[in-house]
Order: sequence, then structure tokens, then C-alpha cells
Amino acid sequence: MKRIRLGVNIDHVATVRNARGETYPSPLRAAILAEKNGADSVTIHLREDRRHINEFDLKKIINQLTIPLNLEIAATKEMLKIASKSRPPFICIVPEKRKEITTEGGLNLNHNKNFLKLLIKKLKKNKSRISLFIEPSLKDLEEAKRLDADCVEIHTGKLCNLINKKRNFNNELKKIQKVVDKGNKLGLEVHAGHGLTYISAKILSKIKGIQEFNIGHFLIGESIFEGMPSSIKKFKKILKS
Repeated sequence: MKRIRLGVNIDHVATVRNARGETYPSPLRAAILAEKNGADSVTIHLREDRRHINEFDLKKIINQLTIPLNLEIAATKEMLKIASKSRPPFICIVPEKRKEITTEGGLNLNHNKNFLKLLIKKLKKNKSRISLFIEPSLKDLEEAKRLDADCVEIHTGKLCNLINKKRNFNNELKKIQKVVDKGNKLGLEVHAGHGLTYISAKILSKIKGIQEFNIGHFLIGESIFEGMPSSIKKFKKILKS
């Protein structure tokens, strides 16, 4: 059985920094701390409105990190230019709306499909691994394969909300299992992310075939109380069990 990798999203370290317009806390320091404490990769989302991470953060982190950086971007010409210049090892293409608080659902793979295909083709020329952030949908999974993505990241928000509210989540879990099984058969690497906590990560980690979990908001929140090293190690233990 393959080891499940942990990607640590540090966006909200930058959120705290930007709340006061200061230079601290440092996303770079968080990235290095994540690496030292067992993270397999670090994720940052460079949004159009730069609400947390900015280009300066991207440059510093990519130059000093020795584990892979996973750059989340929207499918836009501006982000294509930035990603082509910085050439991160991993890129995850995500939907983005300026007014949303956080990413709301998976990509609409039928919207502007020709540009999305061109974007993927150009970014893969730079040797970046390309992932598409999708709903747990077989249709979207098959479209991701046709678009020549290397991976998909399944949006786990609905599952996590059901778990948090102590509602029945079995149907959503089965839906995710089907997508994971099909993704593995298609030769896609399957990842999971959005809204994951210690409890929901433990439940989801029982599904065989998910190679990577990307976790941010909850992990950074817990770090306030117990420290980032402790929070990362707890997630690593969960993903091993």
C-alpha cells in the first residue's frame, strides 16, 4: 500500500499577516517549518485579488523550499504567465470567484475548454505536474483525463460539512470512492482537499487509492493552539493509520 502524502497549505499564514499589513507572520517561515516537520509538499494559492499570498511570497518560497511547491492558480492569462515564469513542480488549477470566501466547488471543465487545454499543454512543457480541482464526479474525472491532466484533486467540502454537522455522509463517501477507483484505472493520480479536519481526514484516509491530502485552514487554525509541528505530525499519523 502506497504511503499517503501530506501537502500543507499555508495561505492563511499570509491572511493573518495581511490583516494588519505587516511583514509577519512569514509564509516562508511557515513553508520551511512544514518541510522540517514532515510535509511532503507545500501549497499556496496565488489569487487574482492577492488576498493572502503574493508574487513576492511565491518567489521566496520556491527558491528556498526543497520539497515540491504546489501552486494553485485560476485558468487565466495572467496566471499562465506567472506560472510559466516561476515553474513550480506542481500546479493545481482551481475555480476562482472574487467575492467567494474560499474555493466553492470544483472546476467547470466545459467552460472555456480550449483555453484550459492550451494552459495545461503550455504548463506541462515546463515539466510541472498538473492537477485539476474537481467535484467527485465521474464525468469531470473523464474530462480531466481528456484534457491531459496528470492528477485530479477531489473537492471534499460537501463530505466534510456532513461530517462536521454529524449528518449521514455514506453516500458522499461512496461517490468519492467511485471517482478514486475510476481515476486509478484511468492512470490519474488522485488527491483530496478542502475542509479536512483530523476527523474527516481519518474517515477519508480509509479509501484506498488517494495518494495525497492537501490540508490548510484547519491545520493552520490548530497551529495557533498547539503549534504547526504538532498539527502536521497529527495529520501524518492519521494518514499512516
